[in-house]
Amino acid sequence: MEKSIIFFDVDGTLVVCEAKEYIPQSAIDAIHAAQKNGHLCYLCTGRSAAEIYPHITNVGFDGIIGAGGSYVQIGNQMLYHHTISSESLRDLTQFFDENGFDYYLESNDGLFASKNLVPRLEHILYGDWEHDPAAAAKKEKGSDFIDALRPLDGKERGYNKVCFLEREGFPWEKIEEKFNDRFTIIRCTVPSFGENSGELTIPNSNKSYAIDTLIRHLGIDQKNTFAFGDGMNDAEMLRYVAHGIAMGNAKEGLKAIADEVTESQTEDGIANAMKRHGLC
Repeated sequence: MEKSIIFFDVDGTLVVCEAKEYIPQSAIDAIHAAQKNGHLCYLCTGRSAAEIYPHITNVGFDGIIGAGGSYVQIGNQMLYHHTISSESLRDLTQFFDENGFDYYLESNDGLFASKNLVPRLEHILYGDWEHDPAAAAKKEKGSDFIDALRPLDGKERGYNKVCFLEREGFPWEKIEEKFNDRFTIIRCTVPSFGENSGELTIPNSNKSYAIDTLIRHLGIDQKNTFAFGDGMNDAEMLRYVAHGIAMGNAKEGLKAIADEVTESQTEDGIANAMKRHGLC
């Protein structure tokens, strides 16, 4: 069998998203078996490096497409890294601050939160922890995501993208009108952040562009590409690869455009599909 390259979305695909997230052991075993068979396994995620925690990297991926395609890393080498210009970043943070948005900036060095973001996230993830003992117990266990956030400090960094939570009553169209000439804007895939929550990245920083750039660099034929996803932000990736596989827990819209649908992530969906294709 020719060498193939397999791309894995993280949230809702590879990683089971609980406060203390985890990767099913069946998926880890399948990835290791595929690598022993000579195939390459890459993360292809909206997360920036600061949010790709050791329990993910310790699996031993061959590389990373991160921040929704804003950077591509082969082993420890950076193939490219697109970052937001200082002028665009100033305009964006000023707009969000003036209009009362909660948001965070992603760089490969860290995640940087606006003033009121963490208290809001604590209530989203834990519940009414000040009054509910069960919610307080959840908060005591902590969250990988919240623990990674640092206060926004105004320092210059190479920011990959910006994520914002819904501000009730603020039309999505106003955000598009303001920024669609400088950013790619997509709706966020975390339901608890609100229907009008979203992400902003630089144009040409998307998963399909990154995959195309990577496989050309590596000399891998597009016919030998596989990808797993669960959200509509994975649609371009699944359309681009030769074998686009939606998880059983994926959005119905993604299942409709996928080449196939496997079992859910907690039902060994990744491992089962990789075995069916003879990858592991």
